[in-house]
Amino acid sequence: MKGDRIFLGALRALSGLSLALLLVFVGLLAHQAWPALRHSGLSFLSSSDWDPGSDGFGALALIYGTVVSSVLALVIAVPVSVAAALCLTEVFSKRVAWLVSFLIEMLAAIPSVVFGLWGIFVLAPFFRSGLQPFLSEKLSFLPLFSGPPLGVGMLTAGVVLAIMITPTLTALSREVFASIPRIQREAALALGATAWETISLSVLKSARSGLATAVILAWGRALGETMAVTMVIGNRPQIQASLFAPAQTLASVLANEYAEASGDLHLSALSAVGLALLLVSLLVHGLSRVLIKRGSAA
Repeated sequence: MKGDRIFLGALRALSGLSLALLLVFVGLLAHQAWPALRHSGLSFLSSSDWDPGSDGFGALALIYGTVVSSVLALVIAVPVSVAAALCLTEVFSKRVAWLVSFLIEMLAAIPSVVFGLWGIFVLAPFFRSGLQPFLSEKLSFLPLFSGPPLGVGMLTAGVVLAIMITPTLTALSREVFASIPRIQREAALALGATAWETISLSVLKSARSGLATAVILAWGRALGETMAVTMVIGNRPQIQASLFAPAQTLASVLANEYAEASGDLHLSALSAVGLALLLVSLLVHGLSRVLIKRGSAA
């Protein structure tokens, strides 16, 4: 019918417009970033010297801070979120599951700047006076827990990010577990499996691809977080093994310096940072789509 063809054409035009806007956005960022990339060359990715005053723009320390803080957040958030999702789908009653899921999802409604303020005034003082001295005393032989307890730094940023991505990761994991047919659980129980064996064999094993997709989507959320990380990470572009040391991410340098950029080359370097962050986010989400397709095929 003519109406169906018009509707289908409109949908195709809108989807094509979305792709065109993305390409235009990438093209504009690349155009603005080109002077800095031409000036710095490969050292933009291989150098950690970020010094706008002397036109030194090396993003390696920023990439390091982005990757380490987001991976640290995943290390903390994944076990908690998966365990919470398992309790919501396999252990708790419907009433308790509704209440707990409501409380977890409320975390997603809290603005990131509030997480940042909480990190500065509550988490950082506790880390500085309690957790970090304890870890330094007991595990000082590990480079990860060496150095003075500053409060702000990579560890604080990782914990704040972990709390922020927990609602997303829990909701996605819960949907993955809920999509597994009930008959698989009943079959395992009928064969004499215990409750834990049923969960590990019938639920967790069947949900591996879905959980991997959920983790990658949460990772993309952590990579792009700006305000909360900016407020607690210390904002020092350096590469250090210690989690107590200050660091800086691609997003935090944009938040700190874009409004006060000292010249055209500085603005171009910040555009290159934004382009790198955008490409990393697109790569992460593309990987999640590949995993979803493989999971559906399996």
